[in-house]
Amino acid sequence: MTRGRAQDLNVCGVTAAIAVIDGKWKTALLWQLESGPHRPAELRRLLAGLSEKVLTQALREMEADGLVHREVHDVLPLKTLYSLTDFGLELSEALAPLSDWGHRRLEKLATP
Repeated sequence: MTRGRAQDLNVCGVTAAIAVIDGKWKTALLWQLESGPHRPAELRRLLAGLSEKVLTQALREMEADGLVHREVHDVLPLKTLYSLTDFGLELSEALAPLSDWGHRRLEKLATP
C-alpha cells in the first residue's frame, strides 16, 4: 500500500487507517510509545531487529501523519524524545479491539 492512499479522500476509512500503520514496525512503535516517551535508542533496544534507518523513517512518517511528537532537548549530546500525540493515542485505542481479536486468533491456532 502506498503512503498516498493515507491521504486519498476517495478510499474507505479502513484503507486510510491501514495506510498510516502499514509496515512491519509502526504498530509495535505505537505499542511501545503507549507507555510514555522514549528515546530512539530505547526503541531500538525494545524492538529487536529494527535498524536505525527503518526506525528513523517510520518515526518521520508517523510524525508527518500526526501520530507522534518529536521533542529535541538542546543539551549536549542532543536528547530526542518521541511520544504519542492525542491523535496517535486515539489510533492506539482504536486498534485495541483488533489486537484482542489477533490474540484470540493466535490462541485458536495454537489449539489442535
